[in-house]
Amino acid sequence: MNTLQNVNKYYKTDEESLHVLNNIDLQIEKGEFVAVMGPSGSGKSTLINLIGFIDRKFEGTYLFEGESLINSSDDKLSKIRNQSVGFVFQNFSLIENNTVYENVELPLLYNGFGFGKTRKKVLSVLEKVGIRDKAKKHPKQLSGGQQQRVAIARALVNSPKFIIADEPTGALDTGTSTEIMELFQELNRTEGVTIILVTHNPEMIQYCSRLISIRDGQIIEDKELNT
Repeated sequence: MNTLQNVNKYYKTDEESLHVLNNIDLQIEKGEFVAVMGPSGSGKSTLINLIGFIDRKFEGTYLFEGESLINSSDDKLSKIRNQSVGFVFQNFSLIENNTVYENVELPLLYNGFGFGKTRKKVLSVLEKVGIRDKAKKHPKQLSGGQQQRVAIARALVNSPKFIIADEPTGALDTGTSTEIMELFQELNRTEGVTIILVTHNPEMIQYCSRLISIRDGQIIEDKELNT
């Protein structure tokens, strides 16, 4: 589904060129639950931005479902990103003045759904993540774990090809982190959702089916995990 071939990424300044991704070769298949792990500054965030169509200034080849999008217009790339990728962030990134329902509904409205056609999809994903009863609440009325469930529902609502979860448990306590990771695992198994988890926490790896370790812009380990 996601294929990177000989990908290099440089950040150029007036005085030097930083080689932040170094000859990356990577294939992520549909239905995988992949952990991308590495210390701060390892290049994992750069890699994820590239996979998520946020950054396309790189050298090499990136094929999504067999197609290179490198020459796509900004509008086309934005549309593909909205329809194909769900993002879950450490800080939840919810709109405080919107209800839970409205936060989850927003990606559907961006994709052209009329207000009358969103209700069934929104309530369905809220049910899947266990917070249908919170639809009328606002984010500030929820716990951190509940807010992250809203973010996961928002990421799921467009039935994306894959979800990028960037340190999704970084702001949560241990017990809530376990609940969120078990939810991701369940969605991966029952819904077949492809998940790419970015983490520096070794305890999160046990929920994944594959581990990609990155250091100094290079993949130093790529192995299947027994889950």
